[in-house]
Amino acid sequence: MHNAAVTADQAAVPPAPLLSVVIPIYNEQEALPLTVQRLRPILDSLDITYEVVGIDDGSTDATPQIMHKLRQEWPELRIVRFARNSGHQAALTAGIHRAFGQYVVSIDADLQDPPEKIPEMLSLAREQGLDIVYGVRGDRNTDTFFKRRTAGGYYWLMRKLVGKKMPAHAGDFRLLSRAAVDALKSLPEHQPVYRLLVPWLGFSSGEVVYDREERVAGSTKYPLSKMLRLALDSITNFSAAPLRLATWLGAGSFLICFVLAVYTTVQYVAGATVPGWASLFIAMLFLGGVQLICIGLLGEYVGRIYSAAQARPAYFVGYDSADERNTVAPSTAPQYVA
Repeated sequence: MHNAAVTADQAAVPPAPLLSVVIPIYNEQEALPLTVQRLRPILDSLDITYEVVGIDDGSTDATPQIMHKLRQEWPELRIVRFARNSGHQAALTAGIHRAFGQYVVSIDADLQDPPEKIPEMLSLAREQGLDIVYGVRGDRNTDTFFKRRTAGGYYWLMRKLVGKKMPAHAGDFRLLSRAAVDALKSLPEHQPVYRLLVPWLGFSSGEVVYDREERVAGSTKYPLSKMLRLALDSITNFSAAPLRLATWLGAGSFLICFVLAVYTTVQYVAGATVPGWASLFIAMLFLGGVQLICIGLLGEYVGRIYSAAQARPAYFVGYDSADERNTVAPSTAPQYVA
């Protein structure tokens, strides 16, 4: 009887789809219908089994209602909703970890990354046996001059840290094989930055080049403050270089102070000392600034160690539409993830 029940439960679970498309979503009530209108024909034309995993990152507008309405017309749309806003990378993590597909594509809901490239990504991965296919932005003319310059500086710095295996101008539009997904799930990253973590895996990879488009509707969810936070997370999560920078700043300031001390001693012996507050004031400001920078860098790393030691979940899943159909056992669909 027990074996028969287990067999029946297993039979009720449909086979995993070939493709999962993960879409982090936050307050995209204007863009979401347009995204679905453009994405669905592309996926239907592939003639494969697929799912679209929409991660609602605690939206406060009409996004949840729109998602449920769209799901009634598109059964392949799966809704995962956070209990609170947790951030883009957390939504991306939830989508990657919960996707069932043999291949997983992540794409934003603003349509700046064209979904028409998904078939090309999938074809390239299957034909050449690749585990990763990056979407590389070949043209960013739709971005502002400031964003192009800052993005260029970001990718230059990240390639210095990670190496040239990180494609220039590759964002979060990418395809991952099941092997790559399982590898990412096994890593104990508390605040993963996938733009660095995925290249670090070193799996076989290819590229698909595209022109970046303008946002289809709504406003950007990545203002300057979040861009700076992403850059800081990228550097501190993946390199101890800032700590070494603090060491070199300390060594440099000591050298400068030593030279000034020798110069002052020589001037004193020669009887040419002149009381002056400017040099003393500048030296105090310099040393104070270096110390604050070093303490700040050290505090950033200590804060991350403290956060990791607390082991708080990166997000809480309040709802997953896959659960209501019993397509996944509770043991494989945790309601929180560290």
